[in-house]
Amino acid sequence: MSIKGFMFDFSGTLLRVEPTESWLRAVVSERGIPLGEGELTAYAERLERVGALPGGIAPERVPDHLAEVWGERDLSADHHRAAYTGLAREAGLPWDGIHDALYERHMRPEAWAPYPDTAQVLRELRRRGVPVAVVSNIGWDLRPVFRAHGLDGLVDVFVLSYEHGVQKPDPRLFETACEALGLPPERVAMVGDDRRADGGAAALGCTVHLVDHLPVERRPAGLLPVLELTG
Repeated sequence: MSIKGFMFDFSGTLLRVEPTESWLRAVVSERGIPLGEGELTAYAERLERVGALPGGIAPERVPDHLAEVWGERDLSADHHRAAYTGLAREAGLPWDGIHDALYERHMRPEAWAPYPDTAQVLRELRRRGVPVAVVSNIGWDLRPVFRAHGLDGLVDVFVLSYEHGVQKPDPRLFETACEALGLPPERVAMVGDDRRADGGAAALGCTVHLVDHLPVERRPAGLLPVLELTG
């Protein structure tokens, strides 16, 4: 049975967040904070170690006082902000307000880059008349990111965890997307980079196709094989 519709994950699948050092550099530059390259690298390494960048490397360890909000971070905007600003505070950065500034930066379109074949694949699916949903565990509205990169017109529906109070791998989030696409789950493929979260779609009977969560320059054509699923 050929695939008639697609669900795509956001972070690490269609787009990738900027490196931690670029993230920090942008914020300290905007705030006029003088910082040498060595200091910048050291603070960026601290942020990376604690997992403070949403969409970046996962924390080595979640502190006990953040464990609950971390587990529910994608269920609401407040939990998402609290989880990631809480982790940023663990890095011990010395500037007032820096944690919120970093969080705000990661939601800006310029903090995200599409993978090299993202637009090509989405345009080809549109040409073939294959509907597309973006299904993401997230705590903020990513639609402006797609709009800024000229991709919003290639997505039919956005199903975001914080808007539904349900997060992957709960099948209900995928079911919502399939219903919005007007297709039964067995005719829809879920494309993502997380075997556990995105693999939850298999419980509904969806085909699951996994890609590697790599920097954009290291994954030039990771999405192209999904086009073969449409038959």
